Amino acid sequence: MNKRNIVIAALLNMAIGTFSFKNFPQQNGEPWRKDQLIEPSVLAATLNDTSTQQPLIYSIGYGGGIRNSILEGPAKDSTNLLKWKNDLQKLPLEADLVIYCGCCPFEHCPNIRPAFILLNEMGFTHQKLLDLSRNL
Repeated sequence: MNKRNIVIAALLNMAIGTFSFKNFPQQNGEPWRKDQLIEPSVLAATLNDTSTQQPLIYSIGYGGGIRNSILEGPAKDSTNLLKWKNDLQKLPLEADLVIYCGCCPFEHCPNIRPAFILLNEMGFTHQKLLDLSRNL
């Protein structure tokens, strides 16, 4: 895990409680696995197919933009993250969730890692990150 992720993890620990790296199935130092990325075209097809179960979509950045997404605000802000955690506690751990930011390329995004780490730490099992590797 790189130094930036460790700092983010420490801040999350202070903001939302006990922190553990054991729940993070990491790939390339990221808190998500490759199979937890969802392509925009796949999400669009899901949203356009009313016969399929629709995921809860959370904008964890600076603005919304995807139909039916819930704007949580930047996840780098511990106040937003704590509010979102309280909202997430009302959901079953197997809820289909998609998060996205889109403010900048993944490697610079201050929001996707804290948000995905929170989902992992809470024990969610069907979370996805919208693969906006460049930006929205």
